[in-house]
Amino acid sequence: MAEKGFVLRLDQKVALLSGGAGGMGTAQARLFSQEGAKVVIGDLDENAGTQLASEINQNGGHAIFVPLNVVEESSWREIVDASVQHFARLDILVNNAGILRTEGVVETSTETWDLVLGVNTKGTFLGIKHVIPTLRQNGGGSIINLSSGAGLVGSTRSAAYHASKGAVRILTKSAAIQYAHENIRVNSIHPGPINTQMLKANLSTPEGGYAPSDIPLGRRGQPEEIAYGALYLASDEAKYVTGSELVIDGGLTAQ
Repeated sequence: MAEKGFVLRLDQKVALLSGGAGGMGTAQARLFSQEGAKVVIGDLDENAGTQLASEINQNGGHAIFVPLNVVEESSWREIVDASVQHFARLDILVNNAGILRTEGVVETSTETWDLVLGVNTKGTFLGIKHVIPTLRQNGGGSIINLSSGAGLVGSTRSAAYHASKGAVRILTKSAAIQYAHENIRVNSIHPGPINTQMLKANLSTPEGGYAPSDIPLGRRGQPEEIAYGALYLASDEAKYVTGSELVIDGGLTAQ
């Protein structure tokens, strides 16, 4: 409940979060709800998604969970329809869903390539494609795509992941230019190493993730720090921001 005279940053807006039951998505769902948004949680993990929606509702917010397979076009149609049926509108999309594989170019199988590009790039494309018609009906909106520091620079590993996140970066700019005249803003966030389950799984491999000593600020980030960046881009505070890259990586790509 906002104090008298205090305006919530996402008051009355409806936000759809793919990968909404994962680490960064969960942090966004909670923060967006606290800032007045009604939240649609899309994920393959039904248990986690249902629990998160229940938690938000019990805390006085408004949330629903809808199963979402980001590589299936029909699944996107269903979640957009469910969002509008339940909340009567849609204002924000955050494309969080993503997977990581650490193999280099030679070691990457075509199956791994197709899997990573499918989830990370095709999934983002389908989200943009199916949300835009609904945003048009509201006179505009905000789309936020989770790219990565790996979409800006290369490394000694993760060929498919780098390719997929680089594609998300440029797709974001293309969509931003195509739909700016309709007041639909499209921006990308480029996280560095963030303490999520995906990073923990990566750290268990010989290729590993970045050590704190590799990062200028000396630590890995927290999901909430990405959520605050998404909150800014989703809010009217960023109404003159489109086609931009918000890098949240502790200085990693500045080296």
